Amino acid sequence: MEGAYGAGKAGAFDPYTLVRQPHTILRVVSWLFSIVVFGSIVNEGYLNSASEGEEFCIYNRNPNACSYGVAVGVLAFLTCLLYLALDVYFPQISSVKDRKKAVLSDIGVSAFWAFLWFVGFCYLANQWQVSKPKDNPLNEGTDAARAAIAFSFFSIFTWAGQAMLAFQRYQIGADSALFSQDYMDPSQDSSMPYAPYVEPNTGPDPAGMGGTYQQPANAFDTEPQGYQSQGY
Repeated sequence: MEGAYGAGKAGAFDPYTLVRQPHTILRVVSWLFSIVVFGSIVNEGYLNSASEGEEFCIYNRNPNACSYGVAVGVLAFLTCLLYLALDVYFPQISSVKDRKKAVLSDIGVSAFWAFLWFVGFCYLANQWQVSKPKDNPLNEGTDAARAAIAFSFFSIFTWAGQAMLAFQRYQIGADSALFSQDYMDPSQDSSMPYAPYVEPNTGPDPAGMGGTYQQPANAFDTEPQGYQSQGY
């Protein structure tokens, strides 16, 4: 593999290659997990109270717990779609700088979502543990509540795996000169020797040399020239 996500030039989209990429597989899995989490809470995470006549969250009657689970699930769902679209578009990006930014953003976003899912798992599991049985005597929606907790836990590893794979791609790209260094125009490279001084040509040049200045061979000869006597 040359650089991160392939060589540093634009290429055609290949769906077969895309679906075989480990990071793409993890994105699809994370996308499905997010659907399970927010779908379970939206459909069965709210119970009707016969005495109060209003809905309440199945997680210890804490509306913030349900809201957090739904929000994280929906936003993770959208984030997966965004980066799946980036995976599709990535082979067409010819700029090395843009590729590097995309890989770095993948690392940061994936690590951030792994953290959010860790917080969500701990939060939902804690609220579920302290829920009172009297609030749900018929055990309605318990399977959905447990599923949301379980898939929040699984999502920690899928997003952490995406961050790890993105970091590996960054390391592969960092080993490439095209990825790690900006292209420098040779004419602006200070290590290049200066071009010879060309004297303006004021007349015909039969040799075709363009009036190139050449230093006389003995212009800086420091050896003293002694007096040579001539025989008479």
